[in-house]
Amino acid sequence: MQLHISPSLRHVTVLPAKGVREFIKVKVGSRRFSYRMVFYSLLILTFVLRFVFVLTAVDTIDGESRCSTIGCVGKRLGPRIWGRRLDSMVPDDIYNILEDNRSQDEETEVPQSLEEFVAEMKSNKSDLRTFALRLKAMVTLLEKRTRTAKIQEYLYRHVASSSIPKQLHCLALRLANEHSTNAAARLQLPAPELVPFLVDNSFFHFVLASDNVLASSVVAKSLVSNSLRPEKVVLHIITDRKTYSTMHAWFSLHPLTPAIIEVKGLHHFDWFTKGKVPVLEAMEKDQRVRSQFRGGSSAIVANNTEKPYVIASKLQALSPKYNSMMNHIRIHLPELYPSLNKVVFLDDDIVIQTDLSPLWDIDMKGKVNGAVATCLGDDKFVMSKRFKSYLNFSHPLIKQNFDPNECAWAYGMNIFDLNAWRKTNISNTYNSWLHKNLKSDLSLWQLGTLPPGLIAFHGHVHIIDPFWHMLGLGYQDNTSIADAEKAGVIHFNGRGKPWLDIAFPQLRTLWAKYVDFSDKFIKVCHIRAP
Repeated sequence: MQLHISPSLRHVTVLPAKGVREFIKVKVGSRRFSYRMVFYSLLILTFVLRFVFVLTAVDTIDGESRCSTIGCVGKRLGPRIWGRRLDSMVPDDIYNILEDNRSQDEETEVPQSLEEFVAEMKSNKSDLRTFALRLKAMVTLLEKRTRTAKIQEYLYRHVASSSIPKQLHCLALRLANEHSTNAAARLQLPAPELVPFLVDNSFFHFVLASDNVLASSVVAKSLVSNSLRPEKVVLHIITDRKTYSTMHAWFSLHPLTPAIIEVKGLHHFDWFTKGKVPVLEAMEKDQRVRSQFRGGSSAIVANNTEKPYVIASKLQALSPKYNSMMNHIRIHLPELYPSLNKVVFLDDDIVIQTDLSPLWDIDMKGKVNGAVATCLGDDKFVMSKRFKSYLNFSHPLIKQNFDPNECAWAYGMNIFDLNAWRKTNISNTYNSWLHKNLKSDLSLWQLGTLPPGLIAFHGHVHIIDPFWHMLGLGYQDNTSIADAEKAGVIHFNGRGKPWLDIAFPQLRTLWAKYVDFSDKFIKVCHIRAP
């Protein structure tokens, strides 16, 4: 290599050692160097070096998983420039060991915690295979324990939600005794002069079907107390024969004037006594099939292959409410109330927090059922229900007739246009699909009345604003008090009913404020405020 400097010091030429006349020419600015130039150059260089040092130090502190600095950029670009590939953080051998389903030696003691596992690996200086095998054994053990604990939780919650608390049993006995000994507890409901209003379509008619006295009292009180025109409210309460006397006694002794309250047992409806009721026949068969097909809660819990949430759904299917006539009665509303044009049906696990009279002003556009859609909303856990959430689309009968992604809707607070209903075949469709499910050994769906309701009302549903019906307060506690208080109707659907000890405490207060804990029947049965 040769170096030539021009006499003027303006050009520097570098010649390679070979004969090729390739050169690099460097042009110099002037003969003399300025001290000021040297000073500023050193100053800038010092600043740049300090900046690079700080970024490199931060990159080291951040760790190799973050790439926000020059050092990390170098790590990414370097291997690409030199044609090398970054190796995976986890060797493939570990994946192969973890995916190996062959049984391992179970005689050795499995680490019980992460700390114990790390200490064992450090003390034994284990190789990669031993590390992966011990890690897999520990995770498998903890997974089994978690599954067992989860299933036990579901079983205990099933028992707690299916049983009648002794406080409610006490209340029913006290009221039944009051009905037999106190004439005031046997007053006609409603009073004779108010009977004509029971079929007056200028009033706001609500229907509540329940065998729970305390729950019904909360629904009725919240309805009337939040109504702007309580004198126009008519509440029709339907109950069964065994609960009729207690329900009648409560509302006789606790009138909600000026609202009109009617209490009737199923045995009081002429429609039920005229002939066979299809839904009653289906319910009787359903009870027999479930007892044979399910094998009871012990058989469900003993299943070691199904996931815990599947076991939970099967346990929930054993709940007595799914075999209760109170849950199926709504499908025969046109026959039960032949003189009424429109009603709002209410479940007994709701609380009303606003005036519901505007529901009568909603244009149903010829539809039968006004309901809130359950696939739209901010709560992705509660408001994510579609047809595939309730119906078994692996069955050809369901797959051929319905769309799995069609949005579902909610029972609990529904507007029913009875005139439009009478022009359809909804009730017969409902009963027909109940029998199909029984013939298929409950393989079309498992739970209660909503799946056949989705089928029967298919094409007859008008979606209303979600303000009118907020769901999920009985099976998840992510709902805040502030959000719940903004809803017109809140629904404690799920196992955590507000009258049970397993209810979510922060949400139960929204229900408890409509219970008079100073009432003599409430106090004597030790029903206490949360």
